[in-house]
Amino acid sequence: QVRLAESGGGLVQAGGSLRLSCTASGSTFSLSAMGWYRQAPGKQRDLVARISSGGRITYADSVKGRFTISRDNPKNTVYLQMDSLKPEDTAVYYCNQERQYMTPVQQSWGQGTQVTVSS
Repeated sequence: QVRLAESGGGLVQAGGSLRLSCTASGSTFSLSAMGWYRQAPGKQRDLVARISSGGRITYADSVKGRFTISRDNPKNTVYLQMDSLKPEDTAVYYCNQERQYMTPVQQSWGQGTQVTVSS
């Protein structure tokens, strides 16, 4: 059973920083792409950042230069370092795993962690 456990959300003032963590179990982490998505109230869930199994990174334009995604394969963990936070970054952040070594590709989601940025 695949499980993604997120942590690190909270309340922070604009300009502050937070680091989200997501630890996976029940899968081959090193062969999986990992991503962070976010969903604000009344809006769709959007990609924030993604890192492939080979280390290729993609960021949403709105977070480029402020957020950094990284992974630690021995720890089965992906991180999202969020700096220079803005009120518009307020959302529930979800960890996502794409198990590309499976056919068809399978996905799993974490339970979500709330990030609130006050102005």
